[in-house]
Amino acid sequence: MIGTLLSGRFRLEEKIGSGGMSTVYRAFDETLERWVAIKLLHREISSDSDQLERFRREARAVASLSHPHVVTVIDFGEDDDHPYIVFEYVEGETLKERLRRAGRLPVAEAVAYAIEIGRALECAHANRLIHRDVKPQNVLIDTEGRAKVTDFGIARSLEAEGLTATGRVLGTTDYVAPEQALGEDTTAQSDVYSLGICLFEMLTGDVPFKAETQVAVAMKHVKDPLPDIRMRRPEISAALASVLERACAKETANRYASVKDMTHELEQALVIEASRSGQAGGEATTVLRSLPEDTAEFGAVRRFRHPWRRVVAMLLGALLVAGGIVFAIDRAQRGSTGGADVAGVPRLTAVKLDTSGAADFDPFGDSEEHSDEASLAIDGNVATRWETETYTVGDLQKDGVGLIVNPRAPVAARALDVVTPIPGWTATVYASEDSPDDLASWTRISGAVTVDDEQRIELDTAGQSFSYYLLWIKALPEGEQNAAVAELSLRK
Repeated sequence: MIGTLLSGRFRLEEKIGSGGMSTVYRAFDETLERWVAIKLLHREISSDSDQLERFRREARAVASLSHPHVVTVIDFGEDDDHPYIVFEYVEGETLKERLRRAGRLPVAEAVAYAIEIGRALECAHANRLIHRDVKPQNVLIDTEGRAKVTDFGIARSLEAEGLTATGRVLGTTDYVAPEQALGEDTTAQSDVYSLGICLFEMLTGDVPFKAETQVAVAMKHVKDPLPDIRMRRPEISAALASVLERACAKETANRYASVKDMTHELEQALVIEASRSGQAGGEATTVLRSLPEDTAEFGAVRRFRHPWRRVVAMLLGALLVAGGIVFAIDRAQRGSTGGADVAGVPRLTAVKLDTSGAADFDPFGDSEEHSDEASLAIDGNVATRWETETYTVGDLQKDGVGLIVNPRAPVAARALDVVTPIPGWTATVYASEDSPDDLASWTRISGAVTVDDEQRIELDTAGQSFSYYLLWIKALPEGEQNAAVAELSLRK
């Protein structure tokens, strides 16, 4: 086909890719004198009405999308029984080629690419289209470092009936969502799962599941837990680990409801990763500059306590609040389990909390410690928080104050995870069957711990299950007038 002139206009110059139903060529548009990419349907299947309709649908679907991270469709036509789609030509390489060439990506860069892919999928989903084959092979990285999603070859409208046989699995099994692997209905949440798997590969350099056959890989997506990302990449934040965990949840009820929600939390995670590393090069810098206002405000929730953080602020100048010296706290795990996911004891799982089951505890004061804010500590949003009242700098002026949470069922918890925007306060954990009003009636199950930004407090319940757990704050940080909890969760 090299040298063929399609429709008297597009001259095929070089084969640049091939798939199960089409071949892609670099071509020259002799009318507008520019390079384009031509996807040419294979002749042996061009007579198949279903395949041809899928091909035409791709052209119509992608032509309806206008987004900087979606490869643009320019034209569609047929020439001598050769249906073809004309795309913008993207100079560069696929994300898969990048991973094969360079291995795993810097953490901030991986998150930045996941955000750009997510934004492209947001656009598609807003137009009632799901991609159904999100994978690094279908992401192009142009010469400026931007990600562009392509190959909506098996995308379909959320408003239309599928053209494939019932139960047939479409997509690449390395990235396939569990419901897709089972031949069930696929939704926008299926794209969320696949994007999560792409992020896992960008962070680790490899896909999470491998087996002898593609079917066996697909079944691992259905049955096997996602490998612990922080065992493979210990330096990533709890915030990013929790985004990945929720995106790749097996059950759609536990997964992000939309790619928009996932992308928003990835944006917050990017702020955290850039702050932790003190640097953000490449595409991460571009994405940081494009963050929406609410995410920039998310990065403005705590003061600097060490000179090096001022350097971080300079690197993240786009996130500074005028007149303030600020930086991002680590965000917590969200969703039905609630709370934070903090480095420490491996192989712990989140305990589901009663969403109305957080309460302040002030037995040595006026019995009121911002009770209306208590639920903010388990709402899955680190931009909100429960705070103690304001005291003399560094002095609680009493024996302590606390926050109680209760799981949906009694549990022998092994750890309490805490995320705070004001680190440095001292805490101890207690447990009880019936939430008594006096501290002496609670059972102490941890030692005193100075709480960092992200803190896992190990618990010893001696195997006994409790219905209430108390985070008891014994001392304020030096130079501070209060303590705060952005998120907390129990682990078992």
